[in-house]
Amino acid sequence: MIASLKIAPVSAQTVSKLTRSLDRAVKAFPQRPLKDEWAYLFLDGVSLRVRRPSGRQRVQMLVAYGVRLDGSRQLLAFLRSAGESQAAWEGLLQDLYRRGLQGQNLRLIVTDGCPGLAGALQTAYPRVLHQRCWVHKMRNLLEKVRKRDSEAVTADAQAIYQAESRRQAQAAFATFRAHWQAAYPTLVKPLQNDLPELLAFFSFPQPFWKKLRTTNIIERCFVEVRRRTRPMVCFVNVASVDRIIYAIFNRFNERWKNRTLRLFTQAA
Repeated sequence: MIASLKIAPVSAQTVSKLTRSLDRAVKAFPQRPLKDEWAYLFLDGVSLRVRRPSGRQRVQMLVAYGVRLDGSRQLLAFLRSAGESQAAWEGLLQDLYRRGLQGQNLRLIVTDGCPGLAGALQTAYPRVLHQRCWVHKMRNLLEKVRKRDSEAVTADAQAIYQAESRRQAQAAFATFRAHWQAAYPTLVKPLQNDLPELLAFFSFPQPFWKKLRTTNIIERCFVEVRRRTRPMVCFVNVASVDRIIYAIFNRFNERWKNRTLRLFTQAA
């Protein structure tokens, strides 16, 4: 792990000290109090492989990323779990709530569309507007489409979220339904059911739309996680997963202390 963070070679004693220090930091991270000042909350998960006695297994790391009205941001929490069940997500959200993020100033929660997470939100933050990620939705749509229809389905679906208003987006969906209902009824119906949460971003100023309609903002952090962990191939135990995730996320948070997301600042 230390090598992956590009730290110079060190002695076994130093590694042991660093490990103990990291373990204390990992334990303290979820105990930090949070002010109820976060306006946008992005939630998603990243999968990592762990070496177990029974063989290699995947664990899911559930992650919360917050943005304030002034554009400042922070990775607020992470939780290792066996999957993305409602109970697992409720654990993370209840932890945020316990630490102080009670949602009085939350304007929008953006998620990847995981059913377990959607259910957990109704328990923890039922009054907060929920946006489902269009990148994940497009991926799900295209998995069900024949190759010859892929380009046309993509164009019709993109017309929905690229519309100039919610009304135009609803009209674009009507066009999508007319084009594809006969060929893909099991594709059109879920899209229709999810449409209110897919169009939630239209409730905000137009400069925000591109940022708020996907979880790309948190996916960029996952790119770094995968880049840093790829040389490891597989973690030796779950404690090593927590250490490396904490180290990467803490590095992001330190880097962001004096930086803001300019789009949120300029459009506020």
